[in-house]
Amino acid sequence: MPEIRAILFDLDGTLADTAPDLAAAANRLRARHGLSPLPLALLRPVASQGARGLLGVAFAMTPDAPDYGPLRSEFLDLYAQHLCEETRLFPGLKKVLERLAALALPWGVVTNKPAFLTEPLLDALDLPQIPGVVVSGDTLSKAKPDPLPVRHALAVLGVPAPHVLMIGDDRRDIQAGHGAGVRAWAAGWGYIEAEDAPERWAADRIITDSRALEAALFPV
Repeated sequence: MPEIRAILFDLDGTLADTAPDLAAAANRLRARHGLSPLPLALLRPVASQGARGLLGVAFAMTPDAPDYGPLRSEFLDLYAQHLCEETRLFPGLKKVLERLAALALPWGVVTNKPAFLTEPLLDALDLPQIPGVVVSGDTLSKAKPDPLPVRHALAVLGVPAPHVLMIGDDRRDIQAGHGAGVRAWAAGWGYIEAEDAPERWAADRIITDSRALEAALFPV
């Protein structure tokens, strides 16, 4: 099997635990509309789906609803105001990034989060190494599960697909990675709904605990 020369991470639910701040924004929005807060445990599983998932749970609203657009904008504004108050790298991920830096291996972020949120969030996380590429949900004409964002990341990093690994906590990450010809691992520690278990995604490997990722990537 070709050696891994670069790693691409999904952001929400894979690299960073953003659910507390996303859920807080959803509850601030509920408060504005006269609704009581929901527990984090109810909102956390849909955090990787962004506004679509959070508004679906918090307001039982789908993107085809007439009021979805304005509500989504309101939600994103609230989230942007409190972008990185409780958000942290998942346990073990800082060590992984430090190992990548020590080995001079490039890495990047491929997320469906819009760039106006992705870029300041990555800055606020105080990463031990700057990503070599960041592809947001609106960087290109298509987002995951389309393979275009992963292919774009490969072109920027200059690493052939067989030597690249995509890691993500959503079926879309696996589909995008495989569509671009890279290996794809499921981040089982992320925001996963019970009815869509990683075992169904055809991932090349499932890592259930973020603390185990370093050993999986860099076996002794």
